[in-house]
Amino acid sequence: MLFVSFVVTLHHLDLGGTGKPPMIVLHGLLGSSRNWLSTGRDLAKHFHVFALDARNHGKSPHAPEMTYEVLVADLLGWMDAQGLPKAVIVGHSLGGKTAMRLACRHPESVERLVVVDIAPKDYDWTAHRGEFLAIGELDLGSLQSRQEAEMRFEARVDNLGMRKFLATNLVQVDGRWRWQINVPVLTEAMPGLEKNSLSPDDQFAGPALFILGGRSRYAEERDHDLIRQHFPAARIGVIADSGHNPHMDKREEFVRLLLSA
Repeated sequence: MLFVSFVVTLHHLDLGGTGKPPMIVLHGLLGSSRNWLSTGRDLAKHFHVFALDARNHGKSPHAPEMTYEVLVADLLGWMDAQGLPKAVIVGHSLGGKTAMRLACRHPESVERLVVVDIAPKDYDWTAHRGEFLAIGELDLGSLQSRQEAEMRFEARVDNLGMRKFLATNLVQVDGRWRWQINVPVLTEAMPGLEKNSLSPDDQFAGPALFILGGRSRYAEERDHDLIRQHFPAARIGVIADSGHNPHMDKREEFVRLLLSA
């Protein structure tokens, strides 16, 4: 494997399944490995599951660069350090875009690809504008609790679930609240991260499964042909009563669908 100087050492959670085939799980934007605790432990009955924190997220190091090139390089570096030449790769949203790029550029590292509710296309980064404004406007010096943060987010973020999700990124250090995510770098990187992580000629011929939420707008039926242009062997499963997070909204159905592939 070829690595470059900007690789960082990723934090991970071992969710169990020692001795079983390795599975690496990648979270979405502003998420962390903790988002996969329940589903990952279900999957650990069949795989040795590792949930990773991307750079600038969770407990992984902060770094000034935030592109799909470095996200893939970090992942390859982590696999090399763990002695894993190949694994099942599961990626949700931002993690799915990273996983797609890894599969197309380094197919030898991917036993099977599972992409969760994202498509190989450009997205409008301004859809996240309210969330980043809420993060930037939060006065950490006067903050007393995560619940208070959720209330303050109301002016910018309508959805209660999203407000709670944002608040999971707050941690206390020496009695003071801090963002665990790298807010300045992620804010600056957003326009690039919302672009397609693939080039027009990128393709992965190996086994692939796309699990989409039926109520989500991130990947719709009109995107199925686009998915198969890059992943000709892809199976596409839609969980009808799920939003953007089918691994949380409909965990049991998600696990059944993943294991049926």
